[in-house]
Amino acid sequence: MSISRVAKFASNITKMSANIPKISLSNGQEMPVVGLGTWRAPDNEVELALEAALKCGYRHIDAAPVYLNEPVIGRTLKRFMDSGEIKREDLFICTKLPPHANRPGSVEKFLRKSLESLQLDYVDLYLIHTPFTVPEVDGEFLRDENGDVVLERDTDHVATWKRMEDMLSMGLTRSIGISNFNQNQIQRILDTSTIKPVSLQIEVHLYLQQKSLIDFCRKNDIVVTAYSPLGSRGIAELHKSAGVTRDIPDLIENPEVIKMASKYGKTPAQILLKYNVQRGLVVIPKSTNESRLRQNIELFDFTLVDEDMDLLAGLNENIRVCDFSFFKGSVWAFISQLPGSFFYLLRFLCLVYFLQN
Repeated sequence: MSISRVAKFASNITKMSANIPKISLSNGQEMPVVGLGTWRAPDNEVELALEAALKCGYRHIDAAPVYLNEPVIGRTLKRFMDSGEIKREDLFICTKLPPHANRPGSVEKFLRKSLESLQLDYVDLYLIHTPFTVPEVDGEFLRDENGDVVLERDTDHVATWKRMEDMLSMGLTRSIGISNFNQNQIQRILDTSTIKPVSLQIEVHLYLQQKSLIDFCRKNDIVVTAYSPLGSRGIAELHKSAGVTRDIPDLIENPEVIKMASKYGKTPAQILLKYNVQRGLVVIPKSTNESRLRQNIELFDFTLVDEDMDLLAGLNENIRVCDFSFFKGSVWAFISQLPGSFFYLLRFLCLVYFLQN
């Protein structure tokens, strides 16, 4: 599919407050095309960032229990709503079923926990966070004697999805979707579901463009949300804490991106975000800096020409930043330290096994 044809996919975008467009989901709900990512930020930073984001126009907030900050997000949202600065119907709040609850009997329990933490009666989008399941324990993930994260081998995507559908009829969420699922796993849900997923959240950025999976989602009317759209170099700290050394590429420093930023009078980050928005994706960059928060939504006063879209499309390198190697003691830590082609081949094979079993 050509870039010009891909751009047409975004034609169902309409304007909303603060000049942030929104895109229609298959169930008629609408999602702002730029949201605030909140992963791996301490409470004080999340609170300040969320306050600044709401004031400069963000209405789409992406949360999850494993980010450990739903309570502070809830307190901040309530303060804004109680003051009358924001109405609930103007917000789009997404949270997720955590890996330790990825089973039918846990869906309602954990969604209600999230609603209590967020101080909301419903969320706008509820996602299954991962296609794999870990044992439900208090505190950190359960690990074996080697330090590997213990996985449950009987994950039933179909049964869990059926329970996700019930959350809609109960009024606890307006939409349901999935995150980090591959094409086979999505197809299994499509083949057996009554209500289809409206959204898939996956890692997408300049060096991991995921064209095949995005095309599959487009054909099935599933909107793709790109997490780590700027590459998330901060994940290097997480790798380091797990004893893993990885060279995380800096997308902001790509020479072609820098050149293009100068051409359009924008920042490199704005070029990277605009590229994926113009592909028809939703992006959820994370920032705790007020200036960058504002820049990250100032994307709608320019358009990348087809030639530049084609150039950026040619920069894909299939480099996955969030590759789970920060699971201390896991096979990822070993694979991530292998050189060259061995690293990419083995990481790919292990990722396929990890996500499909």
